[in-house]
Amino acid sequence: MNTTPLTGSIDMNEYAHPEVLVGTEWVAGHASRSDVRLVEVNVDHELFASGHIPGAVGWSWKSQLSDPVRRDILSPDAFRRLMERSGIEPTTVVVLYGDSDNWFAAWAFWQMKVYGHADVRIMDGGRRKWTEEGRLLTIDPSDVAPTSYPTPSPDPSLRAMLDEVRAVVRDGSAELVDVRSPAEFSGEILAPIGLPETCQRGGHVPGAANIPWSMAVAEDGTFRSREELARIYEAAGISGERPVITYCRIGERSSHSWFALRYLLGIESVRNYDGSWTEWGNLVGADVETGVPEPAAI
Repeated sequence: MNTTPLTGSIDMNEYAHPEVLVGTEWVAGHASRSDVRLVEVNVDHELFASGHIPGAVGWSWKSQLSDPVRRDILSPDAFRRLMERSGIEPTTVVVLYGDSDNWFAAWAFWQMKVYGHADVRIMDGGRRKWTEEGRLLTIDPSDVAPTSYPTPSPDPSLRAMLDEVRAVVRDGSAELVDVRSPAEFSGEILAPIGLPETCQRGGHVPGAANIPWSMAVAEDGTFRSREELARIYEAAGISGERPVITYCRIGERSSHSWFALRYLLGIESVRNYDGSWTEWGNLVGADVETGVPEPAAI
C-alpha cells in the first residue's frame, strides 16, 4: 500500500475546507492507490460505459442512490451494501466526479456525508474537465474487491424536511436558496427541458432567493473562487448569519450549492431540502410565489 500523504496537488487553500476538492492532476496521480476509490455519478448514466477514468466505479442516481418506492435517499442498509459492492471501507478516500459540472456527484457527496463517511472529495471540473484535458478513459470494468462496511446512522442536521421548511416560511428562521433556473423559479416552466416532473404548480417557496447552482462554477466547470462565491450569495441577501436551506427540483442541484456554501464558503449551518419542488409544488394548501427574480450578480 502506498503511504504517501493524500494531499492535493493544486492550491485550493482559499476555501474554508480545501480538503474536499482535488484537481484532475491529483486524480491522475492517485487513482491507482488501494486506499482511494473513484466514483462517477452522471445525469446520463450511460456515459460511464462509453468511457471512464481507470479504476472508477459508476453509480446510477436513479437505481443506486435513491429509493424509488419511498421517494427517499438510500436507507442505511442500502448505503452499506452500495459501499461494500463498490470496494469502499470506512477509511477509504472516495473521490466523486460526473457530468453536468458534478450535479449528481455533489448529490452523492451529500448522501455520503449524511451517512458519516469521513473522507469524501469532489474532482473539481468533473468529467468535462478530465476529457477536455485529453486524459485517459477506459471502457474496461474496474477490478473491485467487495469490502465490509458497518451500517451507518444518518445525520439529520444536514437534511431539511418538509415540516422544517414550513416553519421557516412562517417565522423566517432560515435563509432559503432556490438553486433552479430563473424560468423554474418564476413558474414559467416546471422542470429543465427533457427532465420529467410531477409537480402540479410552478413557482417557488415564499421568501426564497434565486441563486442558480450554475453560478457557482466557472466556464471550465471548476468552482469559482471563494471571493466570487461570497459576492454572488451576498448580492442575493444570503449572509450565513442565519441557517441556510437549499432546494431545487429533486435535491441534486441543491446538493451542489449546499457543497459550495458549507465547504467552500464555510457556512456550517446549511441543510439540503431534497424534497424540493417536487414535494412543495404538490402540497395542498401550501403558499407559492411566482414572478421573475432579480438577477444575482457575479
